[in-house]
Amino acid sequence: MKQNEAQNPISSDQITIGLISISDRASQGVYQDEGIPALRTWLTNAISNSCTFHERLIADEAPLITKTIIELVDVVKCDLVLTTGGTGPSRRDVTPEATLSAGTREMPGFGEQMRQISLKFVPTAILSRQVATLREIQDHAALIINLPGQPKAIAETLEGLKDENGKAIVPGIFAAVPYCIDLIGGPYIQTNESIVKAFRPKSALRK
Repeated sequence: MKQNEAQNPISSDQITIGLISISDRASQGVYQDEGIPALRTWLTNAISNSCTFHERLIADEAPLITKTIIELVDVVKCDLVLTTGGTGPSRRDVTPEATLSAGTREMPGFGEQMRQISLKFVPTAILSRQVATLREIQDHAALIINLPGQPKAIAETLEGLKDENGKAIVPGIFAAVPYCIDLIGGPYIQTNESIVKAFRPKSALRK
């Protein structure tokens, strides 16, 4: 069990984030995991809140993936859980099924948008099976999202596509994450707008 804390004084709302890298070989020490460091770096730069990260590196085993997500939500009380790896069509890619098993309600728009972003780069994006779901228990709720396995693809998916002037061409999925977490009773997430601008309707903006 590994925990990292990144502090930023801009916002007083603490957010607890679970990061799960799913890889048989990385979990066995065959090669170094790159997914969790990439996620942690991107989130630390993009989120203005004080963040605590709880990290897990596990094998491609559906029961273990489901168990780990449930532990991070129910016990650790993560507000957001991001997974990386295991979302393709190979027989060992079981992350989407395991994520849905841990969830209570699916959020299909996230998967749809992730594939739209990836299709701007590679035609094989249609092979991705990434999903997102909510897990709601009596006193807590969290948003769980499957992300790609490669660091570059992780950043592209979260940020979206921008032109040479920095203007968004295709919105990244993280723009919708803060408001989703608002709606399920989580902390008010503020972002570094030079990386990603959180979208909220005017009625939901903090004054």
